[in-house]
Amino acid sequence: MTINEIWFVLFIVIIAGYLILDGFDMGVGILLLPLAKTDTERRTFLNSIGPVWDGNEVWLVLGGGVLFAVFPLAYASLFSGLYLAFMLVLVVMILRTVALEFRSKESGTRWRSTWDVVFCGASLGLALLLGLAFGSVVSGLPVDANGNISTSLIALLTPFALLVGVTTVAMFAVQGGIYLLLKTEGELHDRIARTVPRIMVGFFVLNTLVVIAMVAFEQDITARYLDDIWPVIFPAAALAALAGAWVFVKRGEAFRAFLCSSAMIGLLLVSGGIGLFPNLIISTLDPANNLTIYNAASAENTLQVALIIAVIGMPFVLLYTTGVYYIFRGKTVVDPHGY
Repeated sequence: MTINEIWFVLFIVIIAGYLILDGFDMGVGILLLPLAKTDTERRTFLNSIGPVWDGNEVWLVLGGGVLFAVFPLAYASLFSGLYLAFMLVLVVMILRTVALEFRSKESGTRWRSTWDVVFCGASLGLALLLGLAFGSVVSGLPVDANGNISTSLIALLTPFALLVGVTTVAMFAVQGGIYLLLKTEGELHDRIARTVPRIMVGFFVLNTLVVIAMVAFEQDITARYLDDIWPVIFPAAALAALAGAWVFVKRGEAFRAFLCSSAMIGLLLVSGGIGLFPNLIISTLDPANNLTIYNAASAENTLQVALIIAVIGMPFVLLYTTGVYYIFRGKTVVDPHGY
């Protein structure tokens, strides 16, 4: 493997880490209003992610840092061409944070309910926007010969991108629901356990539609799967992981279900990465304008230095993440000092 290819793999791994970890945060927010009926139940939902949600977003910072330092041309094209879309992502991320921190500042029902609605809506909006972004990248963007992207927010709302966005919402709802099975007990736990399998069925149907649409309309992505058989093992493994999560949820083995659900998210992202490789952004104007891991990368010495920094720094991120989850393991307890 070349150093460019190593960085592409690391980038996929980092983004997968973000989607797995912050994915259940968003899933908890998406399920907050539909499943939590009382203030205590809603506080249970929020307290389950309270100690970890901000640490989970470190993985997004890492992903942005890799894009900036390792693939700067792709970073410049995306952030300049999709400025409004990224501003919307920033707004919903701020709203999620504000809603979490503000809801407990007053005891009034209307105050708390308002921030619960904001948190639920912002979580759903963030999941939808991330799905739209991935769907747009898969479909391709109007990249010219200078690497500039000229498009509007409305133009990004294609049927395929919207389908991927809705599927992403369902995927994170599954991840969040299984996480809540780890953190809740009693009647609330039983209610979640009855709901999660239904969401999994909905996600399976939506994801199947995404695959069909990709085969029918996104030949740039599916060509590698048609030319080589071996990449099929990744989407097949993702399907097996989803089936495993279903079985373990039915058996009441939430931790194993969460591992399977996490593996499914990672494998789906790897499947998309294989289809994109070696492209980072596919140009709908001219294939010669595609931004790849080679023509959009920094100089080789920069890649080498960045790799050394990553090798030194990543273990600390992993250690921090593991430590936080170990310390705050077990069922969520609602006390006066929580959310």
